[in-house]
Amino acid sequence: MSTATLPKNPDAVRPGGRRRTVRGTTMRRLPGSVLIALLVAIEVLPLLWLLMNSFKSQDEFLNAPTWALPRSLNLQNYADAWVTGNIGQYLGNSVLAVFPALFLMLLLGVAAGFVLEVMVFRGRAGILLLFLAGIMVPGQMILLPLFSVYFQAGITGSLLPLIITYTATGLPLTVFMMATYFRAIPREVFEASTLDGASIFRSFFSVALPMARNSIVTVGLVQFFFFWNDLLIALTFTNSSQLRTVQVGLLNFTGQFGATQYGPLFAAICINVFGILAIYLVLNQRIMAGLASGAVKG
Repeated sequence: MSTATLPKNPDAVRPGGRRRTVRGTTMRRLPGSVLIALLVAIEVLPLLWLLMNSFKSQDEFLNAPTWALPRSLNLQNYADAWVTGNIGQYLGNSVLAVFPALFLMLLLGVAAGFVLEVMVFRGRAGILLLFLAGIMVPGQMILLPLFSVYFQAGITGSLLPLIITYTATGLPLTVFMMATYFRAIPREVFEASTLDGASIFRSFFSVALPMARNSIVTVGLVQFFFFWNDLLIALTFTNSSQLRTVQVGLLNFTGQFGATQYGPLFAAICINVFGILAIYLVLNQRIMAGLASGAVKG
């Protein structure tokens, strides 16, 4: 006579076992879900408040509560921000200062990271330490000496001081991060390209750059946010209103008669913030792939 085998899981023979299991799983996940919802609220609510205020009139800012909804969608604020507030000119100056500096910094930083990690020569560890020492130098310490140098060179009336300063201040972190990414690429890849007759320049442009493109996008975007959101360096080296970047322009944002017009000011901030947010959302997957590629050896 055969004996029926009882199931090992007691919940399998209880009608309410599955419900209790689902309820227990839900309760365990509840603190994490609450924390995620709290973080999303912290990130999203200020953006909604910023967007809401960009449609308010001056009277609503002065007389209505802070969290009151705008009475109408006042799109004139955006027109005033673009025309009267010169936000278009400030954005153009930021583009002319940031993108050339970003290109030079990535070109020099990626090449230096490749040389210090892939090529073998005496003293490369000491050179890498010198680049790392540059990260520890506070930016405030170099502003006055740089201003004196730029003034004596006669380039203070242009965007060249911003381009040079951004490139120099971004190089230490870029070299360190790119050296870390190239360390994750197997050295046999570059040895194989050398055996196939590729020069060091061919290995760099045809092998190293394609393999590290996600990492380059990640480093470039991180540095782009630093440069674009910079206020101290731009405020120090821009000596006229025609050279103001977007952050300096927002700091000195005034209306037609010199008084602060809050509606156009919030509209100008929205143009800046949501434009940068759109760039991040478009490149989000590349950023995640770049961060992951530097975390795994080989």
